[in-house]
Amino acid sequence: MPIRSICIYCGSQPGRDPAYLAAGRALGKSIAAHGLRLVYGGGTKGIMGAVAAGVLSNGGQVTGIIPEFLVDMEATRHSLGQLDELIVTEDMHQRKHKMFERSDAFVTLPGGIGTLEEIVEIMTWGQLGRHEKPMVFANIGGFWDPMLSLIDHMRDEGFIHRAHLVRPLVIADVEDIVPAILERGEERAASRGEDTVISRL
Repeated sequence: MPIRSICIYCGSQPGRDPAYLAAGRALGKSIAAHGLRLVYGGGTKGIMGAVAAGVLSNGGQVTGIIPEFLVDMEATRHSLGQLDELIVTEDMHQRKHKMFERSDAFVTLPGGIGTLEEIVEIMTWGQLGRHEKPMVFANIGGFWDPMLSLIDHMRDEGFIHRAHLVRPLVIADVEDIVPAILERGEERAASRGEDTVISRL
């Protein structure tokens, strides 16, 4: 299946390091430059807003998926009107399911507990054989190093089974993310059987 859309998980806050917002904007620009669609949580604030702005300001297409109760917390109704497509869901579960359905790959930028929960669920579904879509940790400034160490620890202690199905890429340079996803998409069928949990670029 060709890569046509990329789902971005990230914080609705800007974070303390300006590099996080800059990475969001740069990733959005790269998504647009490669002719792909952004699928994301619909927020127009923080890193979420930076990614969407990066796509839209470079002529790309954006699908925002947001639960009704978060509309006024993570966005403004005026800014949501700038998106190409807006889907308002009843709850978080519906939001996550629709994001999964609409996306061919997943990238996690810095964020909080909600961001972490989203990518962990996608990794869990991969381990259970529910999908083979590329997954990326955008490791801006080493943000995800503690999480990656925990994953390695869980694997070493025997708690990650079928490890060949859980192979997120770890990429520090935003410019490398979309090309790596496109390459992984082409190699997806040949990637089975490798006993690695994390691929670092």
